[in-house]
Amino acid sequence: MSENNLRGKIWCFGDNINTDIISPAEYMDHSYEVMGKHVLERAFPGFADVISPGDFVVAGNNFGSGSSRETAQIALKYAGVGAIVAKSFARIFFRNCINVGLPVITYPETGLFVQGESLEIDLSTGLIRNLDTGRLHQGSKLPDHVLRIVRAGGLSNYLREVVQSEGYRGRS
Repeated sequence: MSENNLRGKIWCFGDNINTDIISPAEYMDHSYEVMGKHVLERAFPGFADVISPGDFVVAGNNFGSGSSRETAQIALKYAGVGAIVAKSFARIFFRNCINVGLPVITYPETGLFVQGESLEIDLSTGLIRNLDTGRLHQGSKLPDHVLRIVRAGGLSNYLREVVQSEGYRGRS
C-alpha cells in the first residue's frame, strides 16, 4: 500500500450534515482532543467511541455547510477520521479539510456504500475499492499540489516544509 492509499471502515451519514452537527458549538473552546470526542454526536451519539483511526465518513450532499471555521475539520481529524467521501461538499469546508490535511473525495453514488464495510482509497487516482465486495468506484482525484498539502498534514506543515527545503528568499 502506497502513501496515497488509505484503508478504513465506512461510517454513513446523510445529506446536509452541517458544521454544528459535526462539531457542536459548546465544545468549540475546548482542546482539539475534547472536540474530537464529541464529533458527529448529534447525528450519531457515541460516534467518537466506535470509530477507529483511519475510518471513513461517507455522506450525501452538502457535507460541511455552515461555519467557515476549521473546528469541524479539526474535530474530525482528532477523532481519527482518515478521509471523507461525499456526493458534494460545502466549498469552504472542502478547502478547510485540505488546509488541515484531511482528505476529501467526491463520489456521486455514496448510497452504494454500506456502513461497516471496508474501503481502500487511492488519493492520487480517486479510485475507491470496496474491500468487502470487490467493487471499484471512481471518485474525484486530488490534484498533485493538493495531495502534497494533504500528505504534509495540512497547509501550515506544507509551507513549513517548502520554506525549510527551498529556503525563504523574501523580497529583494
